[in-house]
Amino acid sequence: MRDYPLASLISVDDDSLPFVTPLPLHLHEENGDKLLLGHCAKSNPHWRYLYARPQAVVIFMGPQAYMSPRVYPDLTRVPTWTYLMVQCVVQARLVDTFEGKDHLLKHLIRDHDPAYAAQWRGLGEDFQHKMMSGIQAFELKVTQLQCKLKLNQHRPESHAAIHASYVGGNDNERALADWMVRLGLVGDVKGES
Repeated sequence: MRDYPLASLISVDDDSLPFVTPLPLHLHEENGDKLLLGHCAKSNPHWRYLYARPQAVVIFMGPQAYMSPRVYPDLTRVPTWTYLMVQCVVQARLVDTFEGKDHLLKHLIRDHDPAYAAQWRGLGEDFQHKMMSGIQAFELKVTQLQCKLKLNQHRPESHAAIHASYVGGNDNERALADWMVRLGLVGDVKGES
């Protein structure tokens, strides 16, 4: 959730259809609770759906990659996709105060652009108030959390070959190779993860 903060917030719109907004969320843990802090533009109707129906779903998609059937010793396998994701059921609370929005923005700036903090503070309160009037902040309290992953762990005879194919790959593939080690699907191979 921290490594892949661009999440999909999914609510039900006024026509009872899913409404999805991709947005960065800050994970804040306090007293055993997990809160996701975020905001959207006031012009985005998503905040109104959160107000009308505060229960929503948030999905954090972690590393993901194609898996070739070439890695299996049994040649009758098919291609697949490997991934890690976190799915949360959340209860939304809108944040309307300047102080609440400021608190949220400070977290997001610290997460993604700490060097910008001084510039933001230097813009002056009038400008900050104007900018914050254009956003709707919210807290999403996590009520259920489920991790989902597919690393072809049902084919243990192929774990080493899968790991080897990912170690030299792109960022997502290397992250999946690291997760295979972290989850004990393969041993920690020196210099490969």
